[in-house]
Order: sequence, then C-alpha cells, then structure tokens
Amino acid sequence: MSADAFEKTNLGWQVQQLQQQLWEWIELTFSPTQRKRWDKSPFSWLDNLSLPDWLPKVFLWLAIGLLVAWIAWRLWQAWGYSLSSFRLRQRNSASKLRQQAAIERSLSDWLRLAQDFYRQGNYREACRAVYMAMLQRLNDTGIAPHEPSRTDGEYLQITQELPTEISYQNLLTVHEQLCFGNAEISSVDFERCQQAYNEIDSNQ
Repeated sequence: MSADAFEKTNLGWQVQQLQQQLWEWIELTFSPTQRKRWDKSPFSWLDNLSLPDWLPKVFLWLAIGLLVAWIAWRLWQAWGYSLSSFRLRQRNSASKLRQQAAIERSLSDWLRLAQDFYRQGNYREACRAVYMAMLQRLNDTGIAPHEPSRTDGEYLQITQELPTEISYQNLLTVHEQLCFGNAEISSVDFERCQQAYNEIDSNQ
C-alpha cells in the first residue's frame, strides 16, 4: 500500500478539530488568569480615584435647583396665561362699557359733540363723533340696530342698497383711517364727513 493511498483529511476529523479549538478558546477566555488580565482595563485607574466629599452635595443641589426652576417655569406658563386672559377680559369689558355708553347718546348729542371737538381743533374726535351720529341714525331708523361686534365692512354691506351709499362709504372710510391708519386728520376730513352726514340726513 503506497503512502498516497492513506487519507490526509476527512470531514469528521475537521469537525473534531474545530470543536477542540472552540473549547480551548472558551477555556482560555474564561480562565482565572485571563479574568485578572481583564481587570487591568484602561479605566482601572478610576478605582483608586477618590472624589471630594462636597461633589455629591453639589450634584444634589444642582438637581434640586433644576427641579425648582422647571416647576416655576410650568407655574409661570399656567398663571401667566391666566393673568393675561384676565387682563384681556378686563379690557374687553371696559371697551364694552365705553361702547354701551356711546350707544346711549342721542343723535343730537353726537352732532353737538362733533361741533365741540371741531371748535377745539380736535378733528380726529370730531370725525369720530360724526361717524357715531351716522351709526345712531342707522339704529334710530331701524336699518342697522346697534351691535357692538358689527364691523365697518358689515355696515358697508348694509348701506349698499341705500340711495346715499357713497356718503356712507365716505364716513366709513374716514373711520377706518381713524382706527387703523396713522394719517393726520385735518379740518378738510371733518368737512368731508360733515358733508357726507348732511347728505344722508337730507335723503332720509
């Protein structure tokens, strides 16, 4: 029998070798000597490090401070919103009271007030009084009863079918300038308002 006739390797022998190598690796990895080597990790110097006694107290007070700040912030959010909504309600109620007081004035009161402001040179308030006289006239004639929530745009729609639509439009335009614009109101603006009101008055 020649030397070439012997098997050099087979599958069973290879599996056995692999199994043996695996057990050797497990033994070596978990042996007591290897565990001692693991204990000497790069962070082993931390074992001998002693922290100052005051450091845990600092961390504790820092955590308490953060907790108190968070609670204060949450309370401020809740109460700040309530406070601002309370102030807004106060302003709205004061505004409604002013509107109610304004509505209770008669047409002649508004016209007299417009002339008083005009003589004082307060053309802004004079124009506003003429505007309020127009609203009072719309209320008195039943065309548009007083509603504090009604806007100038709604008044414009209501007065579109009236014969003096342009006069209403002029008064409403000046009032929008009074409320939303920064333009200076002059005696010319007041005279335009007065003329528009007179046209409305003469056609009703």
